[in-house]
Parts: sequence; structure tokens; C-alpha cells
Amino acid sequence: MSVAKLKDSNHLVTATSLSKRPTLGRRLTALRQKYELALLGGIFFALVVLGTIFAPWLSPYDPIKQDIPSRLLTPSAIHWFGTDESGRDNFTRVLYGGRPILTTGISSVLLALLIGMGIGTAAGYRGGLLDDLLMRAMDIMLSFPTILLAILIVASLGTGLINTILAIAFSLIPTFARLVRSIVITLVREQYVTAAHAVGTSDWQIIAKHIFPNMIPPIIVQATATLAIAISYSSALSFLGLGVEPPRPDWGLMVSQGQRLIFDAIYIPFFPGLAITLTVLSVNYIGDGLRDHLDPTLRNR
Repeated sequence: MSVAKLKDSNHLVTATSLSKRPTLGRRLTALRQKYELALLGGIFFALVVLGTIFAPWLSPYDPIKQDIPSRLLTPSAIHWFGTDESGRDNFTRVLYGGRPILTTGISSVLLALLIGMGIGTAAGYRGGLLDDLLMRAMDIMLSFPTILLAILIVASLGTGLINTILAIAFSLIPTFARLVRSIVITLVREQYVTAAHAVGTSDWQIIAKHIFPNMIPPIIVQATATLAIAISYSSALSFLGLGVEPPRPDWGLMVSQGQRLIFDAIYIPFFPGLAITLTVLSVNYIGDGLRDHLDPTLRNR
């Protein structure tokens, strides 16, 4: 074959491969179809976060100030979610009520993640007696139902946002500790870690450069799934009167206060309960999408 024909054939192969390469629009469409529920969950959760942040600009009403003449109004164009027995606008209170729930959920997960990563890394990397002591402590914590452990801690420390965060975080530590330990035990046996030990690399450098980056994907997935649990626990503690104190709005507290009016004004507990349900569901969808994307065994299905 001549040089000219060879060049022509190469150009033909290149053009054919380029024509078969999916365009950006097709790839975005494929991603949207594959992670449709995760995208919907992400959009809804982003709207919830933005709604709680910009609540003063989204509603002209005060979430605490009472207006007795306007009590128990049904949903309308003026009061989208109606008013409660004190005349306060329910839509405004739902917006503001998401603040303590999201603050508690996100803060408790971050705190539990940091402590759990420290415990799990120390147990998995060092092993031996330290591993046994730390994991037996985690087993003792896991022997209690998580929500019951959180209730016991809040009942001991007292109500309030900070105590609720500490209680939920403490009850979630074993989840992250055992996950990180299992990851570290697998990674310390890899050849690149052994080679790093052989050339005299310090333990802190090995953890920072070789172990920590490889545990990030499963940790992100676990943290997202745990966030949904933390939001549920925060709402449950508030429902039981162990969260924020009234008159500050909170989704769980609003459901608790409105349950006795469920037959006369069902919209009072319905909307905060719906907010809890949809928020937890959206976070679960985000976690499922992250798991499918970050897990190499599921990514190409």
C-alpha cells in the first residue's frame, strides 16, 4: 500500500471514530436518564436549603409573632399553608423550621464523621490491642438502638440545639468508625503501602497520601445516607420535645403541636411532615446516585 493510500485510510478511521464519539448533549442526556432520581433529589434538597436560608425574603410574615384574629385559617393565596392556632403563617414556619433540622443533621454527621474516621483509622492501621479496645467500645454503643441512645444523651444533657447535635453525632460514630476500619484494613495490605513502609515513609504520610484519598468515595456515600438518618432523628427528638424549644419553629415540633388538631385542621401537621418526608427521600436519592457513580462495579451498568 502506498503512503498516500495509508494516509487516506488513517484519515477515514479518525473521521469514523470521531463521528461515533457521543456528543456533549448525548452524554448529558445519558447522565440525566441514568441519575434522574438523584438529580431530582439534588434539586429538591437545594431548594430546601435555599428556602431556609432566604426565608426572610420569601415570606413577609414573622414565624413567632402571634395573630389571634387570623388563627386556623385554611390554605389560601394569602396563607399558602394556612395558619396555626396562634395565627402564625404555616408556610413561613415551615421555611424557618428547616433551619434547626438541617443544621442539626449536617453538623452531627460532620462531627460523627471526623471522630469516626479517627477511631476507625487508628484501629485499622495499628491493629492489635488498640483495635480490640476501640471496636469493643463501638460494639457497646451499637448494642443500643441509635435513636434510643440519642434520647438518653439528650435527656441527660438537656434540650437545645447544641445538645441535640452532640447526641445524634455520638450515636452515629460507630457507623463511620467500623466502615473506615474495614477500608483501612484492606488498604494497609496493598503493595504500594508496603513499598512506602519499605522506603521509610512515616505513618502520617502514608495515611495522608495513600489511605485517606482511597477512603473518600465510600465515606461520601455513607455520609449522604447517614444525613437522611440524622434528619429523621432530629425531627423525632423535636417531636418528643427534646429538640429546640418553642416558639422557635421546627418541623418535628410543628408536627407534635399540630397532631391534636389533625381532625380539625389537618394542614397544620401535614405540611411540616411532608417537608420531613420529602427531604429525607431526596437525600436518599442523592446517596443512591453517588453510590452508583462512585462504585466502579455499578458505574457501567
